[in-house]
Amino acid sequence: MFTTAGALRVMSTVGARAPSVAMHAPAMVAARPTLPRIAKAAVMEADASAEVVPEVVAEEAEAGSLMETLTTGSFFALWYLFNIGYNIYNKKALNALPIPYTMAALQLAVGIPYVAVLWATGLRKVPKLSTDNIKTLIPVSLGHLGTHIGAVVSLGAGAVSFTHIIKASEPVVSAALSALMLGAYYSPITYLTLLPIVGGVALASLKELSFTWVGFIAAMGSNLSSALRGILAKKTMGGGVGENMNEANLYAVLTILAFIAMVPISLALEPPAAIMACINSALAAGFTKKYLWTMSLLAGAFYYLYNEVAFLALGRVNPVTHAVGNTIKRVVIIIASVVAFKTPISTLGVIGSSIAIAGTLLYSLAKSKFG
Repeated sequence: MFTTAGALRVMSTVGARAPSVAMHAPAMVAARPTLPRIAKAAVMEADASAEVVPEVVAEEAEAGSLMETLTTGSFFALWYLFNIGYNIYNKKALNALPIPYTMAALQLAVGIPYVAVLWATGLRKVPKLSTDNIKTLIPVSLGHLGTHIGAVVSLGAGAVSFTHIIKASEPVVSAALSALMLGAYYSPITYLTLLPIVGGVALASLKELSFTWVGFIAAMGSNLSSALRGILAKKTMGGGVGENMNEANLYAVLTILAFIAMVPISLALEPPAAIMACINSALAAGFTKKYLWTMSLLAGAFYYLYNEVAFLALGRVNPVTHAVGNTIKRVVIIIASVVAFKTPISTLGVIGSSIAIAGTLLYSLAKSKFG
């Protein structure tokens, strides 16, 4: 789901230093092969050189722009693909093992060895954080944790499509908390775009065949945590935090802190005896150990990867493109989940979800233009 990436994009904007050199590396690499052509043009007659060199420079700019577009498009495609994979594998794992808190902890844990290898091998710079830096990040990591727990619990309690319909109402929660906690108010036009979100979610929930109160409350809790995470980031991270804290490393550190906080929570709510009883019940129902491990680990891997790729994608585009991309992503996930799980959706549910998702797009565009 998008909430993590969207909030971390805000965090990196207000505090962390973005990996601008890395992001523009493809364009730099694309420019190198053409240098011999420029050198060759330099030894031609003056008149010819005056005509050829500008053409070569224009070709270079066009090639660099094309490479940038292709790279950004690839990141968006992977973001969508990994996000679809996460939602499908996560739902399959939860259908077999209805222990959402343990699953949430496992999904946070799976990405840690991956980023540890990147740090150990030097493929990614190791973040340098002081004790005060970590204290600053702890409240933000708890918001990150609440966002993840709420989403996993909601996905376990209801259909994937229903969870994403409720998640579309996150702008409403964010706008309310920004006004209450930051005293930040938007233009009347921006607030008007919240109406179709509220109305669309209400319509979709009214006749939603997979509606559950647990799923609804958990998804709204995820929205609340996501909004709080963004607000805490603005209030505490305005001056930057640590060294080598680009978007990817910020997400990695928050994931590690969230996992540390998640372990006692999952053990308290789902102790080892309950976990073993759930596994034995799944095995008795015909699931194999290989299936259980495969679905659980794949869900964790796709969870980390989709967030990491999302940072690379969203860091390369403007807010409007970001809003459009996120809206399309939510539609793609809903459609993919309906097809994968053959989820029945009422006509009113389709209309309501369409209105709500369109409202989130209008909200993002209005906020970007009018504030």
